[in-house]
Amino acid sequence: MTAGKIWPSELRTYEDPLTGFEVRQLTNYRAHSHHLYFTNPGWYADGRKMVFASDRENKTNLFSINLRNFEITQLTDLTPLPLPREVEFLRACLNPVKDEAYFWYGYDLLALDLNTLEQRPLYRMPDGFDVSMINCTADGKQVYCSISEDMSHKFRVDLLRGYVGFRETWAAMPLSQIVQVAVDGSGSKVVWEENYWVGHVNTSPQHSHLLTFCHEGPWEDVDNRIWGLNAETGEVWKIRPCEEPGERVGHEYWHADGELIGYHGTYADGTGFFGHIRYDNSGRIEVPFDTKQFKSGHGHFYSNDLDIVVSDVGPTVDLWRWNGQDYGEARALCSHDSSFKTQQQHVHPRFNADGTQVVFTSDVSGYGNVYLADMPDFDSLPLLADVLKG
Repeated sequence: MTAGKIWPSELRTYEDPLTGFEVRQLTNYRAHSHHLYFTNPGWYADGRKMVFASDRENKTNLFSINLRNFEITQLTDLTPLPLPREVEFLRACLNPVKDEAYFWYGYDLLALDLNTLEQRPLYRMPDGFDVSMINCTADGKQVYCSISEDMSHKFRVDLLRGYVGFRETWAAMPLSQIVQVAVDGSGSKVVWEENYWVGHVNTSPQHSHLLTFCHEGPWEDVDNRIWGLNAETGEVWKIRPCEEPGERVGHEYWHADGELIGYHGTYADGTGFFGHIRYDNSGRIEVPFDTKQFKSGHGHFYSNDLDIVVSDVGPTVDLWRWNGQDYGEARALCSHDSSFKTQQQHVHPRFNADGTQVVFTSDVSGYGNVYLADMPDFDSLPLLADVLKG
C-alpha cells in the first residue's frame, strides 16, 4: 500500500428506507472508514474533493475522494503505532486557503501537501504528553493544538473506545498547553498553559487571533466547558458559563461567520437544548427539546449559520429550521443507525460550506463508512416525531 495509489469508485446510491430521500455511500471497503471530526471540514479543491480516513490493509491512512467521479486516492502510507500513539485522523484538519492537511503521527505534527503528497514536520510534542484536536487559522498561517500530560502510565487510557480513563484523566488535572505552530515551519510557541485537561481547540473561521478550547471531562463536573482565547493578547474567558449544578454544555463549534458558537447540552432537570452564543457571550439563544423521544445519550449538533441545524441525537440525521423565534419541530433527512461503538463510528454530521450537502459516518453495514446526502427542500422532509413513531 503506497501513497498515491488509486482505488476505484466504491459509490453506492440508495433510497433511504425511512424518508425515501437519496443517500450516497461513498466508501464500501471491509474495514472502518470515517470523515473528519465534525468541527473540522474535510472538503478541498473548491469542494470537488474530500478527505477521509480508512483502515485498509490493516493500516490507518488518509485518503481523498473525488466527488465528481468518486475515485479514491490514498494520501499517506503510515506504519501503525501502538497506544497511546496510534495513527488516527479524527483530529486532522485542513488549511482553509491552500490544499494542505495537518495530522499527528506519534509525537510529530505533520503537514501534508494534498496535491504532491509531500510530508514535512512542523512541531514535535514534548515527551510525556498526549494530543488532542488541532485546527488551522482562517488566514492559513498557524495551526493550534492542545497537548496534555500523558496519564497512561498511571491508569489505562483508551479514549477512542469507550472513553476508558476519561474521568480519571480529568480528575488527575494534567498540565495542558495550547501551542501555536507556524505552517511555514518557522516555529511554535505556547500561548496558554494550565493544570486542567484541555481539549477541542477550535479556531474562528474568520478571525485568526480568536479560538475556543474546552475544559475536558464529564460535562456536568467540569468547572466550565467552553473557553475563549485571544492569541494576540493572551486573554482567556468563559463562554456560556453553566448556571446551576448538574447543567451540561458541550460539543461546541464555530458558525461560518466566525462570530457565533453553537453547542448543545442538558439543563439540570434533564431537558435537552441546543443553542448559540457570540464569542463575547452576547446574543445567546437556546432551544429546548425532549431528549426522551430520541432514546440516545449520544448526539452532535452543527450549523453553518442560524438558519438550518443538523443533528444525530437519535437513529436518524435530523434537520431543524429557524423560524425567527425557535427551531420548531425537527425533520428527518435519513436514517443512520450507527452503533457509536468507537469515536470513529460516531455519526458527526456536518454541512459543506454552502449548506447543500450533509456528510456523516455510520457503521450500519457492519463497517464504518462515509455517506453524503444532498439537502432537499426542508418542508418536503417528514417530521422526526412521525418517523420515530414508525
